[in-house]
Amino acid sequence: MIERLDHVVLTVASMEDSIRFYTEVLGMEEITFGNGRKALAFGDQKINLHEYKREFEPKAAHPTPGSADWCFISSLDPDSLQRHLTALGIAIEEGPVTRTGALGPICSIYIRDPDNNLLELSTYKNE
Repeated sequence: MIERLDHVVLTVASMEDSIRFYTEVLGMEEITFGNGRKALAFGDQKINLHEYKREFEPKAAHPTPGSADWCFISSLDPDSLQRHLTALGIAIEEGPVTRTGALGPICSIYIRDPDNNLLELSTYKNE
């Protein structure tokens, strides 16, 4: 019945810091929609941004910055991804390590965004 994810909502402490991180570090595109709302686009998906204490209705029961734990698939191989993150001064929390993604084995590097969300940046091993 469910085909795919379209978008998710991320509650952030600072709209500016989050947009800067996700565009400069991860290469997402900042977009504006609706009445000046902000989102981050990548592939066929987007992340809608809600600023903490200024969320749009309806919303999660307890929207909180720093509560997300996501895995993103990268177009970069693990070595190139690690060099990219290091060059930008992004601390690597763990990795590269082998994990299991939705479609099979992945090689993952873990980092944190400005709100301390855990981001798993991965490449499928068969790619």
